[in-house]
Amino acid sequence: MNDSSTPATFVIEGSNIHDIPSFYDEINRVFMGNGDWKLGPSLDALDDMLYGGYGALQGSGPVVLIWRGMEKNRTDLGLEATRAYYRAKLDAPDRYNVARINDDLAALERGAGATYFDIICEILAGHPRIEVQAKN
Repeated sequence: MNDSSTPATFVIEGSNIHDIPSFYDEINRVFMGNGDWKLGPSLDALDDMLYGGYGALQGSGPVVLIWRGMEKNRTDLGLEATRAYYRAKLDAPDRYNVARINDDLAALERGAGATYFDIICEILAGHPRIEVQAKN
């Protein structure tokens, strides 16, 4: 457990990230290394983990998250990765809201939708105790 006045520091190595699965591999390396299970490729699971209920963030106070190579990862987790993410969901219509996924994909194609990277940034922004610092 971390002293609530001293931020815990974690470093994401963007050079380890080139697509969505490798993003979660890096998240697991950083936050779940000492755990007996790993985070699956899920935005909801990422959000839950950031609340601090398990993994390296369990019981922690403020956090500084240094993300090296963040701008490279903007592309790695950008349009192409997001398009593939949505198309994979459409391949499992019994598990996902197809109408919503189609709407999200159409917005993405129009340039009005969030990329996977954008969604990750929105999730991080929803955790005010976590300060993200982009480093290149």
